[in-house]
Amino acid sequence: MMETQIPFNKVVGIRVAEVDRGRVRLEIPFREELIGDSVRRAIHGGVLSTLADTAGGAAVWSAVEDPRARVQTIDLRIDYLRPGRAETLVAEATVARVGRRVGVVDVRLFHPSAPLESVATAKGVYNIGVFKPKT
Repeated sequence: MMETQIPFNKVVGIRVAEVDRGRVRLEIPFREELIGDSVRRAIHGGVLSTLADTAGGAAVWSAVEDPRARVQTIDLRIDYLRPGRAETLVAEATVARVGRRVGVVDVRLFHPSAPLESVATAKGVYNIGVFKPKT
């Protein structure tokens, strides 16, 4: 669903690498269109933020029991720690807490070539609602 049913994720190129209850790992393979600083050849900060937000929402969704649940971002705080290099970018998101209406997630972004060097960290807060089809 994350790759095929959300058009923006397709445009950015987000891929699901792992999903466990309350934890996800998403990736964006590098493409030239993702560069935001042509001098340093760094990935655009919006790409980092998008990946962090998507991973956070997916982690909350994976922890919710109701399959009709929908997750929307309430707040996202991101710390950019170093430039994203011209290579695959990974986000690992872990649920810190999930309740009936709100979930909180910690996210870390890095490159597979340097998994101990965080490119960015984020804290996301997400609303959890239940989709009710119109009758």
